[in-house]
Amino acid sequence: MQDDALPLAGIKVIEFTHMVMGPSTGVILADLGADVIKVEPLGGDQTRKLLGSGAGYFPMFNRNKRSICLDLKSEAGLAAARALCEGADVVVENFRPGTLDRLGLGYQALKDANPGLIHCAAKGFLAGPYEHRTALDEVTQMMGGLAYMTGPPGRPLRAGASVIDITGGMFGVIGILAALERRHRTGLGGEVKCALYETTAFLVGQHMAQMAVTGQAAQPMPNRISAWAIYDVFETLEPGEQLFVGVVSDAQWTAFCAAFGLDDLGANPEFAKNNQRVLARDAIVPQIRALFAGMTRAELVAKVETIGLPFAPIARPEDLFDDPHLNHGGLVDVTIPGGDATRLPGLPIEFDGARVPLRHDIPHAGRDGAAILREIGYGDDAIAAAIAC
Repeated sequence: MQDDALPLAGIKVIEFTHMVMGPSTGVILADLGADVIKVEPLGGDQTRKLLGSGAGYFPMFNRNKRSICLDLKSEAGLAAARALCEGADVVVENFRPGTLDRLGLGYQALKDANPGLIHCAAKGFLAGPYEHRTALDEVTQMMGGLAYMTGPPGRPLRAGASVIDITGGMFGVIGILAALERRHRTGLGGEVKCALYETTAFLVGQHMAQMAVTGQAAQPMPNRISAWAIYDVFETLEPGEQLFVGVVSDAQWTAFCAAFGLDDLGANPEFAKNNQRVLARDAIVPQIRALFAGMTRAELVAKVETIGLPFAPIARPEDLFDDPHLNHGGLVDVTIPGGDATRLPGLPIEFDGARVPLRHDIPHAGRDGAAILREIGYGDDAIAAAIAC
């Protein structure tokens, strides 16, 4: 796909972000074709230097962006940042509430000079009693009920990825795209705000609705009563080679019993309907566990795939590097810190049958600063003053 054919080609985004939520908003816009300029402090975003579980944040969420390093505490650096914002379509930021306002880079300070600007603030909370609290993905998973639902009773457990940061960033993108569409009609931009806590509440809303409908509080996922009798992880003949299998319709149940020779189960009228099977789960599932434990995972996969059941070998994140499906266009070639090449997941969207391309590798801090300022009319002396401050 040519760059100018990408959906957001021609949209300029100025990004003041760090960690995950803000950068995830920016990388989605960038992958969709926007020119995303990441404004970093002198020396680069501190996210670049994180260790442990944070070591993957910067490489994953900053491709297809250009980088400029500016000292926003200096007059020249702040003036350059403001000039960039005044020529932008979108500004994205995820710093503490009020930080950009104090610098004169908030929406109210910029809208007169750039009435079409869409200003997106990614925060911990939307308006309300908590809006000035400090929040992280893990904080809102805990207070929003997601950690309670993920872990076993009494052991709240955050999800195994930054799901709230990333999903919150996605809601930021949705808000930005909606504001861009509104701008087509009105010519005016506006403020968009997305937040971690409200994102968590949205994701657990199904469990709130369950309580409202049934009068019964949702149980943590390890203890939940599933909507289907067979919907679980099963051990196979080979130690550690587990397989998830779901049988989620009456037609699938019939096909499942026929394929595995479970004639007694398939012919039993007490198991003919889904809700009957759910109530009889304690009688059915042990038979299935014993059956699967005597077969290899490869044998099971061959059978369940043939009859069209939902199934999944239990994989680890590192297994995805070699996944044949993802290697059919789902992974993007990038260069990580230190100069090594790797492949990371691309945007999970196709347009007209094509995946969006890598246009800019993960940038070195400040790599594009001079070119970015030259594009907005800065001469050599002004460039030197702005990026050397």
